[in-house]
Amino acid sequence: MNTIGILQNTVQPYAWGSCSAIAELMGEANPSGTPQAELWMGAHPRGPSRVWVNDQWVLLSDLIAEFPDQMLGKAASKKFHGKLPYLFKVLAAEKPLSIQAHPNKEQAAEGFFSENRKKIAMDAFNRNYRDNNHKPECLCALTLFWALKGFRSLDEIQSLLKRACPKNLRNLDISGLKSFFKSLMTLSSVQKAELISETVSSAGKNDDPAFQWALRLNQEYPNDIGMMAPFFLNPVCLQPGEAVFLEPGELHVYFKGMGVELMADSDNVLRGGLTCKHIDVPELMHVVKFAAQPVSVLYPETVHKYEKIYPVCAEEFVLSVISLKDGCRYSSAGQRSMEILLCANGTAEITDPGVKITIRMTQGVSLVIPAVVKRYEIIGQAVLYKASIPF
Repeated sequence: MNTIGILQNTVQPYAWGSCSAIAELMGEANPSGTPQAELWMGAHPRGPSRVWVNDQWVLLSDLIAEFPDQMLGKAASKKFHGKLPYLFKVLAAEKPLSIQAHPNKEQAAEGFFSENRKKIAMDAFNRNYRDNNHKPECLCALTLFWALKGFRSLDEIQSLLKRACPKNLRNLDISGLKSFFKSLMTLSSVQKAELISETVSSAGKNDDPAFQWALRLNQEYPNDIGMMAPFFLNPVCLQPGEAVFLEPGELHVYFKGMGVELMADSDNVLRGGLTCKHIDVPELMHVVKFAAQPVSVLYPETVHKYEKIYPVCAEEFVLSVISLKDGCRYSSAGQRSMEILLCANGTAEITDPGVKITIRMTQGVSLVIPAVVKRYEIIGQAVLYKASIPF
């Protein structure tokens, strides 16, 4: 493959997804009315994209395997052993996701090979590690996006808990973040029920957002101790165009909204609640970083007249946004890795001058641009998000 190709992508129908957001972005109907949670753009084995090549759809993973230097570029191909190191997504949350964290590289490798030795099937319900990679991720809001991210300070947690569940504080060790989290997650069934009941009663009399989110979580996931998350994790509401970066080990919950998400090519998730999927508290405790950390919102930095990047510390990926007004022309860098482009809104034309191919992009259209394409140009009025490998 030596030029730009249109992508056909996998939609993941997780229960927490929106029934309309991704369909509207793509300009397509969703006749089944089932949730559409994530649109995957990449080569992950659980949902590889297809590329239109020589009048047929071909798996992107197969093209990369057959032509790694052409697709990824020689440097990236060598560094990442002939594999695409990132996974690009559109995430559309209608209901809260699980309280979760992702492992670092060492933890992922250890967990993956340990579960292999135990002969736990890759699709088994109790499988924690589906690959041996870490999963740092950057999420950029396309709509208002609500989430919880990182631990509040211990003083904040204590203050909120004294208002939420003063009678049941005796069952919690709030001398430190790790001891508190462990004591909360390992309460007996009776203790959990009492704590949740008292908190729900208190929340009904309190206008603080933490209490209102706790009520919402309890409605979505009745009697789940994860409903306490708003009292110990930092709240964040992203405006469109704002982003956050999640490091391995950072506990978080996505509440509601749509965004583009770029991450290392991994599907490793350790869950602690707010889900019908597998929960493994001891393993979650093993990967979580127990340190109070205020939320840092990312704003894109200009690198080109029409392009801005989100500054993150990741060797696998770079997320950028290209914003064009009518008549503006964007010219790519001469040296680059493989890129995936998603048109978030508007209309544009992208041209590969080397082979004289032009493709029209409208909202929801995504493309792959192999590294072998020396240069390309975009003209139009549109906002496009770009995933690439640091060059």
